[in-house]
Amino acid sequence: MSLLERVLACRRHDLAGMLPFELGGERYGWVRAALAQDLADVARSPFRLEGGTLRLDPALATSAARTQAVDGCLARLREAGRLPAWRGERYAVVRAWGAAEAMQVERAAAPWLGVRAFGVHVNGWVRGARGPLLWVARRSRHKPSHPGKLDHLVAGGQPAGLSLRQNLVKEAMEEASVPASLAEQAVGVAPFRYRLLTPDGLRDDTLFTYDLELPEGFQPQVRDGEVESFRLVPADEVLAMLRSSDEFKPNVVPCILGFLLRQGVVGERDPERSVLLRELGEQVLRPHVPEEDAVLA
Repeated sequence: MSLLERVLACRRHDLAGMLPFELGGERYGWVRAALAQDLADVARSPFRLEGGTLRLDPALATSAARTQAVDGCLARLREAGRLPAWRGERYAVVRAWGAAEAMQVERAAAPWLGVRAFGVHVNGWVRGARGPLLWVARRSRHKPSHPGKLDHLVAGGQPAGLSLRQNLVKEAMEEASVPASLAEQAVGVAPFRYRLLTPDGLRDDTLFTYDLELPEGFQPQVRDGEVESFRLVPADEVLAMLRSSDEFKPNVVPCILGFLLRQGVVGERDPERSVLLRELGEQVLRPHVPEEDAVLA
């Protein structure tokens, strides 16, 4: 598979068989038709299936009221064995980063409703005599998603109530024992947005991506059990792995490719450089400052 094909693989989605999900007259997501029917049919449901659109009861006018009603509905479906286990983390439902929160949902429910979700991903790297080296994590074999795959040094979903920078610092310590004094030096780069249809539903994700240069002697440590090991790999070897295998978790590949483009590892003579820049955007070559102070409350 070419590098471009690996990027495009994250963006495959066909909305046939999906119904729009609306809140207050605006579309917030896409839901599989069968799930939309289940949501509308469950006892005391706040959802209404009308004219091929799943809508939330307009009488629920506040984020708190919507959150409580949807929580109850999803819990009843879960008790009936129609939904998998919770992740125990809240996501804010918004139309765009920094926009007003419509409600909050359990993290696992975000793809079921096809609502936008966000995350922070960190390319942890070291400057070497022969070029950059990249810290690569091996995901726990017990993870429910992509067990045993290779991953970034730090990556995590964006919960309600934290800014991007706060979440980055939290995840860096929890996953790799990176102290705040180091994590705060991460440089924002171009985010990667993708829509991917999965067995759980539509993932409409934006990955806020950072490059974090680490000192040569730094050694990340496994802390929360989400990762089983870390390995420092020359960037040119990482590129060869991306070209020859599917060892990496799919959605980290575009973020790593952005790093390899910025560092010149995917250089001017690389036949895929121009097509990658067309797909990822020229902005991937420059620092990018996301709305750090925006909090999804």
